[in-house]
Amino acid sequence: MTETTRESSPDPGPPPINGWRQEYWKKNLRLMVVLLSIWFFVSFVCGILLIEQLNSVVVLGFPLGLWFAQQGSIYTFIILILVYTLRMDRLDDEFGVAERDGEGNRL
Repeated sequence: MTETTRESSPDPGPPPINGWRQEYWKKNLRLMVVLLSIWFFVSFVCGILLIEQLNSVVVLGFPLGLWFAQQGSIYTFIILILVYTLRMDRLDDEFGVAERDGEGNRL
C-alpha cells in the first residue's frame, strides 16, 4: 500500500503572546489617523488653502474661511478630543484594559 498524504494548511501554531496588543495598537493607530486627517483638513485645507473660496460664503455676517481659520478649527479640535476619549474608552473596554472599575469610576 502506498502512503497517502493529506494536503492541509500547516498548523499556524499558538497565537502570539502579545497578539491582542498588536490588534489594540492597530485600532488605536487607525483612529488617530482618521482624527488627524480631519484635523489637517479643517485647519490646513479649510483654514489656509481654501480660505478665499470659503470667504465667498457668509455665515452670521462673517466670511466662512475666516470662521474656519479662527473659531471652526477650535470647535473641531474640541470635538476631536471628545471623540478620541470616547472611542478609546470603548476600545479599552473591548480589550479589557479599562482604567475604571465596573461602576465607571477611575481606578
